[in-house]
Amino acid sequence: MRKVIPPDKTEEDMMKPGNLPALLLLCISLSACAPLANLFNPPDPNAWVLVWNDEFDQPNGSAPNPDKWNHQKGGSGWGNAESQYYTDSRQNSYIQDGMLVIQANKEYMMGRDYTSARLNTQFKGDWQYGRVEIRAKLPNTQGIWPAFWMLPSKMTYGIWPTSGEIDIMEMIGKEPGRVYGTLHYGNPHTYTSGTYDLPAGQTFADDFHVFALEWEPDEFRWYVDDNLFYTKNDWFTSSKQAPYPAPFDQEFHLLINMAVGGRWPGYPDETSVFPQYLYVDYVRVYQHPQP
Repeated sequence: MRKVIPPDKTEEDMMKPGNLPALLLLCISLSACAPLANLFNPPDPNAWVLVWNDEFDQPNGSAPNPDKWNHQKGGSGWGNAESQYYTDSRQNSYIQDGMLVIQANKEYMMGRDYTSARLNTQFKGDWQYGRVEIRAKLPNTQGIWPAFWMLPSKMTYGIWPTSGEIDIMEMIGKEPGRVYGTLHYGNPHTYTSGTYDLPAGQTFADDFHVFALEWEPDEFRWYVDDNLFYTKNDWFTSSKQAPYPAPFDQEFHLLINMAVGGRWPGYPDETSVFPQYLYVDYVRVYQHPQP
């Protein structure tokens, strides 16, 4: 801040003991003016302000932060005929070198031939609109299916898919250089998606990439490394008395998981290699500043 010194005083005069009370009063007065300045310089309504994040900076071997993440356990196939059993074991999800690691193992458990992990933020991190960023390095083998996605925290418009699903990033092992961004909605089930492809010969297992979604009341935008690859601004719900932009006008929560097998990705074969690893450097959620 620029110093304000009376015209009949020098800076040395102001610092003399007898003038310190006056100097203090001047500083208090200037500070009191700061909120008034904000009235004339309101925050940019289009800016993104960080509201939630996990940098995964716990000690090595720790579980994901239980204040931010829930484990979902089970091996029901999850509606997709998947082959894994999701656990809360440190063999499948843990912190290592400032990253969340999800590890898929080839091991039998509860009628399934593989184990992995599925985490969500339901009722610990729930948002209506915003920008979500995940910096991650993906696995690469036939039959693997990592995903970063969102589901409604409350099924306001009915069971899936009527209340919606937002897929920020999905990759299937048989296409290691391509990711998908998708919306699911309506009844009968409707989905629309876009894809992003790395240059020929590159895969998402080679390095870390930032996968982002910007969710506005009337539009979704998908990015990889800040490259916009898909925009969606029309959808519907079959729920009665729920006009557009329903169902995407409610709070959603985040999910991170790595499935093994399923109708879409296909199943591991003789070329598949396990264990497979999904490395997540950070997850960050931004929203526009409140007016």
